[in-house]
Amino acid sequence: MEASSQSSASRTAWLIVALLVPVALLNYLDRQMLAAMKFSVMEDIPDIALEENWGKILALFKWVYAFLSPIGGYLADRFSRRHVIAGSLFVWSAVTWTTGHVTTYDQLLVTRAVMGVSEAFYIPAALALIADFHLGPTRSRAVGLHQMGIYAGVIIGGFSGYAADSPALGWRWAFDTCGIVGVLYAMPLFFLLRNPPRPADSIERPHTSPASALRELLGNSSFILLVLYFTLPALAGWVVRDWMPAILKAEFNIGQGKAGVSATLYWQVAAIIGAVTGGWLADRWMRRTRRGRIYVSAIGMSLIVPAMFGVGYAPRTGLLGVALAFLILFGLGWGFFDCNNMPILCQIARPELRATGYGIMNLVSISCGGLADWGFGILRDRQVPLFGIFGIFASAAVISVVLVLLIRPRELDAPQQTS
Repeated sequence: MEASSQSSASRTAWLIVALLVPVALLNYLDRQMLAAMKFSVMEDIPDIALEENWGKILALFKWVYAFLSPIGGYLADRFSRRHVIAGSLFVWSAVTWTTGHVTTYDQLLVTRAVMGVSEAFYIPAALALIADFHLGPTRSRAVGLHQMGIYAGVIIGGFSGYAADSPALGWRWAFDTCGIVGVLYAMPLFFLLRNPPRPADSIERPHTSPASALRELLGNSSFILLVLYFTLPALAGWVVRDWMPAILKAEFNIGQGKAGVSATLYWQVAAIIGAVTGGWLADRWMRRTRRGRIYVSAIGMSLIVPAMFGVGYAPRTGLLGVALAFLILFGLGWGFFDCNNMPILCQIARPELRATGYGIMNLVSISCGGLADWGFGILRDRQVPLFGIFGIFASAAVISVVLVLLIRPRELDAPQQTS
C-alpha cells in the first residue's frame, strides 16, 4: 500500500511538471518574440524612433514584472498556486493578442507594462509548486525540466524573425497566434493542476503576514546572498536575450531571421543540456553533501565568465561562429545556474515563504535587468565597444561565484499529509 502511494505521488509530481512546461514555453515565447522582431516592429511603428526608446520598451516590462513578483509570490504562498498560475496564463495571453493590434509607441509601452503585471505571477508560483511536489531527490531535475520549457520558448521566439519578414504572416500574426493558444490552454490547465498536500502542522501555523514574511526573509543572511547571486548574472542574461538578435544582425551583417535564430537557438539548446546535466549532477551531489546544488551552480557561473568575455570580443574577429561558440558556453553555464536557484532557496527558506522569496529575487534581479537593457541601448547609441560592456558582465559573474559559496544551506522541508 505504501509503495503504491509513493508511486502515485511520484506520477502526480511529474504530471505537474509536464503541465507547466508548455506554460513556461509560452511565458518566454511571448517575451522573446518582440526582441527577435525588433526591426519589423520599429519599421511598422515609426514613432519608436530611437534605440533608447526601444530599450525603454524592454525595460518597462521588466520593471513592472519585477515590482509585482513579490506580490504574486505572496499570493501563491498565502492562497492557491493553481489559481495564480492559470489566471496569470490567461491574462498575459490576452495581452499578447492585444499587442498584435497596437499602432503607436505609447500603446506598445502600455501592453508591455500590462504583460509585466500578468506574467509576474507565474514563475514564483510555478517553481514553488514544483518544489512542493518534488521534496528533494528529484528537485533539481524537475526544476531543470521546467526551465527547458523556458529555453524552448526563447528558441521558438528566435524564429519569429522569419515570421516577421514573411509578407504572408508578419509580426502581428505571431502575437495573435500565441495569444489565442495561451488563452485556450489556460482553461484545461485550471482543472488539471493540483495544489500541493498541506504540511502536517499547517493547521497549527498562523498565516504569515506580508510584513512578517519580509522580516523573516530579509533577516536571513543566506537569502540576501542568494538574491545578490541571482541578480548579478541577470545583467548579462537579459541583455543576451533581448539585444543579441540586434547585435548579431548589426555586427555580422546578417538578416533579421538568421540573427534571431543565431541569437537564441544555439545557446538555448546548450542551456537545455546544461539544465538536464546540472539537475542530474546536483541531485546526485546532494547525496554526498548538503552543498551539492551550490557547487553545481558555482560551476555554471564559472563557465559564464569566459563566455561573456568571448561574446564581447567575437565581433572583432568578424566570424559569426566565434560568437556562437561563446554563446553555447554561456548557455551551458546558464543551465547549471538556472536549474538550481529554486532548489537552493528551498534549503534556506521554509515552504510557506518560497514563492514570496523567489518573487523578491525576481524583483531585484529583473529591476537590474531592466536597467541593463536601458543602459545597453544608451551605450550602443554612444558607440561604446561591446568588449567593454560584456567585460563588466563577466566581472559580475566572478563576484557571483564567491557569493553562492558563502550560502549556508539547511533542511527545511516539512512532512506532508498524503490526503
